[in-house]
Amino acid sequence: MNVEAINIGPTEAIAPVQAASALAGKGLQGDRHFYQDGAAPGEALTLIEAEVLESVGLTGAESRRQVVVRGVRLNDLVGERFRVGEVECLGVELCEPCLHLQQLTRPGIIKELIHRAGLTPTSSTTVTSRWATPSSSMSSPERL
Repeated sequence: MNVEAINIGPTEAIAPVQAASALAGKGLQGDRHFYQDGAAPGEALTLIEAEVLESVGLTGAESRRQVVVRGVRLNDLVGERFRVGEVECLGVELCEPCLHLQQLTRPGIIKELIHRAGLTPTSSTTVTSRWATPSSSMSSPERL
């Protein structure tokens, strides 16, 4: 899998960044969904497939997802342990599109993204990792 984009922001105004630090169980430093005291499973990190974004004409930032990846079917990773670079994750659940996303983009986007809007994993590594873009090469999702 390749990391193609990282989108974070301290408020609802998220934007692409070149690199981000992922802290186990807390999320991406500098992001609105970073939890210093720890996040609930599936609360602090979102992934979405670049191929899906291309099919609906959205960018990663427009999709409200933090990490855009290519070359992996994220739906297959629900309930699985896998790695994105050095970050060990557990696929918690699909990240379904919401009304807020539709209000920020266009009517009909919920229907276009249902069951394709990404994955909410929990990171379980105890080290800080940095993902860098563009196209940081990651091994295919190494299931653990």
